[in-house]
Amino acid sequence: MSSEFQKKKDNYFTPGGDDAELQRELDEALGDMSLGDILDAEEKAEKGPAPAGKGVRKGHVVSIQGDDIFVDLGGRSEGLLPADQFADEPLPAVGDTVEVTIEGYDGADGLLLLSRKGAVLAATWQSLDEGQIVEARVTGHNKGGLELSLNGIPAFMPFSQVEMYRVEDLAPYVGRVLKCQVLEADPSEHKVVLSQRAVQELEAEQGREQMWQELAEGKILPGTVASVMPYGAFVDLGNGVQGLLHVSEMSHARVDDPAKLVKQGDKLNVQVVKLDPEARRIGLSLKHILGDPWDGAESKWPVDTVTAGRVTRLMDFGAFVELEPGVEGLVPIGELTFERRVNHPREIVSEGDAVKVRVMGVDRERKRISLSLKRVGDDPWMGASARWPEGSVLEGLVRRIADFGAFVEIVPGVEGLVHISHLSDKRVNAVGDAVREGQTVKVKVLEVDEQRRRMSLSIKEAMESAVTASAADIAKYTSSGPGEGETSGLFHLPGQAPKKEKKRKGGLD
Repeated sequence: MSSEFQKKKDNYFTPGGDDAELQRELDEALGDMSLGDILDAEEKAEKGPAPAGKGVRKGHVVSIQGDDIFVDLGGRSEGLLPADQFADEPLPAVGDTVEVTIEGYDGADGLLLLSRKGAVLAATWQSLDEGQIVEARVTGHNKGGLELSLNGIPAFMPFSQVEMYRVEDLAPYVGRVLKCQVLEADPSEHKVVLSQRAVQELEAEQGREQMWQELAEGKILPGTVASVMPYGAFVDLGNGVQGLLHVSEMSHARVDDPAKLVKQGDKLNVQVVKLDPEARRIGLSLKHILGDPWDGAESKWPVDTVTAGRVTRLMDFGAFVELEPGVEGLVPIGELTFERRVNHPREIVSEGDAVKVRVMGVDRERKRISLSLKRVGDDPWMGASARWPEGSVLEGLVRRIADFGAFVEIVPGVEGLVHISHLSDKRVNAVGDAVREGQTVKVKVLEVDEQRRRMSLSIKEAMESAVTASAADIAKYTSSGPGEGETSGLFHLPGQAPKKEKKRKGGLD
């Protein structure tokens, strides 16, 4: 205790007579506080606020005059509480109960000097527990994190505990009131560590559980693209719940690169198509929200109509043509051209080519459309039986050979088969022994089937027809007799010069 306070104590008199009456009134005013306690409180007021949790008393507001609030502490004890200690809160009303600490005594006015700050701090420290959710105001920041005030108690929030994501700039947080969780509270060291991230994670977990209870297949939800991968995109549905939007569910059209359709941060509506609560997996779809382009396909592309499309893929068995996004048809390799046999579609078309095709068939249920490229123009088989009647002899080009015969092209797009037994009037062991690809031959038409696009030909019978025709010419020549300048009884084949006769001896010629 300082010498000044000791002198004040020594100067007080011992009660007696009128002095005893005065002492009695003073005791009633001070209640259970001695004069020594008052002087000690005044000494502590000069040194600083009382330690948290000590000397907290309750009183009733009896009057408010300007910036002064008068508080009755009981036992005729009355104190003065400055109004500026309610800067962040509304002033109490007359009759309200307040908690205060005694900081000193004003002998001139006979009033105790009160402070609300000490009571608030004491109450705050007493109520603080680790894991508790509190609100604190950000007062500043440093390299390590945020500086906060928790009902007057300085607190700290590390950089990593500010948000669930990485924060680059802490300045915008100054002045804000944050909802935090107490990670550490040590009154002896006046140390409080807070975390806003812990509250966010707790709320997100609660939100996730609620969302999983509400999720159902077929439900349409708003979302934000969180990341894009080669196989699709992950969409954040809120509260940290993410679902996979597979590349096959992004569009009715073929998608080669998901990044060309969506990007990180895009807002979109998706439909839940698969749900696995145990594995916490959600399958999403974007195309299911859009109309099915196959609806009404039969009326959009009637059979035997010609339509435009784009070649999207080439396979060994044909070419896929997109008629509109989400609708592809197949042109089989045999329907690419009439002119020649095709080993691979790339010989006729390339990916990206714009083509016209004829619709050959539509299967709405199986989502398949059969197309033809070669039937867009004139069909060379049209009227084939009239153009090349049975028995006619034609000239053609051997396009390909097989074990059972040779295919001869009559005109581009029309081929006929010469069976191995009709290659020659002699026995043929191998087709290659009789004809070769690219060779021009004469064939006789044996049969024409326009519907099946087949024609049966014969080289052997074409040769026999030629011999028969030659024999007929000879017979015609001999039956008509010798003409002028020709020798009687002699004849020659067409194109063959007559033999010269030798002169007879004896001058008889």
